[in-house]
Amino acid sequence: MPVEFCADDALGYRRSLTDFAEPLTLDESYRLAHLPLLAPEHPRAIPRLPGRDYESGRHAEIFSLVMPVPQGALEASPAWRELDAGLRASPFAGKLAWELLPKRADRLHATIVGSLGRGEPPAIASEIRARLAGIAPFEVELRGLFSGNVNRGRLYLRAYPQRRAGANPFQQIQQAFGRPAGDLYLVGLHNLLDDLDPAETQALAALIARCWETPLLRLRVDGLSLMGATDDLVLESRIVETLPLGGPPPP
Repeated sequence: MPVEFCADDALGYRRSLTDFAEPLTLDESYRLAHLPLLAPEHPRAIPRLPGRDYESGRHAEIFSLVMPVPQGALEASPAWRELDAGLRASPFAGKLAWELLPKRADRLHATIVGSLGRGEPPAIASEIRARLAGIAPFEVELRGLFSGNVNRGRLYLRAYPQRRAGANPFQQIQQAFGRPAGDLYLVGLHNLLDDLDPAETQALAALIARCWETPLLRLRVDGLSLMGATDDLVLESRIVETLPLGGPPPP
């Protein structure tokens, strides 16, 4: 039986897309959390801000529930290789932090439930584990490329979860943790090192439009990882445990 995935009208990708009517500029959140890690000497990098827990792009360890994405499977996808070739041939290719890709190859992910704990790994209650056990494994399709209206400067792939009995399993997982149901599930991939000029911005917009519907990779999700990280690029990160789906409830 064909798998039905959640459609754009039930998700927030189009609503959250960068407005390409103006040249793309790196926004404050990106210049605070990402740019200091990539180009600390850049004149627009923000090393710190009052009331924000960032110091040169790093912060106290934060734990989140994530869906891992295997880089090897992505690289084996012909559709992904075509997208990658388009990026490398683009007029903004020289402004992408290509050297970052191998550093993050084993930690690509989409965050499903963010900020579960700070400083120490959170204790996952037996009630939550039981709710997760009641959610059967499901499939996810990755599509790309995406640039949002927050963290402008980061390029993502979009995750589309399987739709079962009218339900979005990512939202069921969020609700199992007592969180509101979200509608953005993004795999951070590329990072810009500078603003784009008008021609580069339009080239990015055209590439995003051209590959919007293209499936890049299909994954089966039978568990999610509890990840701790001290930066938003997860350059310094660890997996604390894997929380299974559809398994027996805890005793």
